[in-house]
Amino acid sequence: MSYETILVNAEKNVATITFNRPKALNALNDKLLTELSAALDEIAAQKDIHVLVLTGSGNKAFVAGADITELATLDAAQGKACSEKGHKAIGKLQELEIPVIAAVNGFALGGGSEMALASDFIYASEAAKFGLPEITLGLIPGYGGTQRLPRAVGANIAKEMILTGKMISAAEAKEIGMVNKVVAPDALMDEVMKTAEAIAAKGRVPVRAAKKAVNEGLNVDLPSGCAIEIDAFAACVSGSDAKEGTSAFLEKRKPVFNA
Repeated sequence: MSYETILVNAEKNVATITFNRPKALNALNDKLLTELSAALDEIAAQKDIHVLVLTGSGNKAFVAGADITELATLDAAQGKACSEKGHKAIGKLQELEIPVIAAVNGFALGGGSEMALASDFIYASEAAKFGLPEITLGLIPGYGGTQRLPRAVGANIAKEMILTGKMISAAEAKEIGMVNKVVAPDALMDEVMKTAEAIAAKGRVPVRAAKKAVNEGLNVDLPSGCAIEIDAFAACVSGSDAKEGTSAFLEKRKPVFNA
């Protein structure tokens, strides 16, 4: 399927979606959200894709936020529909069975931070900037920011960022636990792909089971979360990936998992 606002590529069991509206700093408009949703459905249906990477075109922005030219025209009913559409598209990242890595190469503001937060983890360029500046427009985050940011960095830090609308550096984002790794701009994609390919080389079933167990466990109490883990472990232990992994360990060789 061809797209106008995103680029989709796949290589070595790793798919990459590049937000491709560089003149608008890759801002999220209605068309991009529609195309992103369709691309995620397409990727979810491909068993040979084990990891998804998100990044932005150009060297200025990952996603600079929602397209304000669209937001400025909305009434309450249209605003609700807009927020619901953004939640649905961005929520698919978290619901995707495979791991999602955000490679934040520049501004990740508003919807850009919300997009990155819905990924499984974030690697950022030293030039990246994060923030939820909607309050400065008389708005609040509408694509999950008030929910995912507190879960990532704690309620107090999240409220400070949301209520001031301030922008923080990649280094600050790493310090508060929002970002996993910060690297030089020209090294970002190499670092992300190194990690993506390392994950893609693992067994497909346990990788998906681990992501599901973590995500589902975050929404329940500890005993319920441990029960989720027990069931997931039991489902994995008799599978072909576990047989290969344990055999390889005992035979002192590198495991070769089926794609």
